[in-house]
Amino acid sequence: MLPSLPSARAQWAAHHPGLDTSPMEIVGLLKRIMAMRDRAVEPLYEGAPLTAPELDLLVPLRHLDKPVIARRIAEHRGMSRAGISKALAKLEKRGFVERTSHPADRRASLVAVTEAGRAAVDALFPRQLATEAELLAGLGPARGEVLDALNLLADTMERALTETAGTEVPPVTE
Repeated sequence: MLPSLPSARAQWAAHHPGLDTSPMEIVGLLKRIMAMRDRAVEPLYEGAPLTAPELDLLVPLRHLDKPVIARRIAEHRGMSRAGISKALAKLEKRGFVERTSHPADRRASLVAVTEAGRAAVDALFPRQLATEAELLAGLGPARGEVLDALNLLADTMERALTETAGTEVPPVTE
């Protein structure tokens, strides 16, 4: 059996005295939460035209009025340019996005969701939201406190990344 979080922290403290294991409390919970969410939505994608990561990539693009530079999508998603290019190539091959050359910069491509892509998002995303709503229903009035805490966490981490890298995470537009 795998060690519990307190056991894991104690084991690390024994092997590496002075190592600050406190981030494990928050990061461990985040990983556990996302694993439970992934397990809950996984059945939605059996036989679906998109995978969960592909849907996550398409949702922010679904309602854009004009194509967006692929590099912006990569930055927004925290993906490498090669990673986003590979993901977009798969989606393009299956007809969910179309890529065109940027008129001002031939090295850049513009990405737009196709009608088939919109239809796939429209079919899957509401089902995913319903599943997530069921998972979160038990929060009740504590929902606001959880949102406040998560926003604080996101802002804190974004500030730390911005200070380290000197850049902000841009919105998916352009």
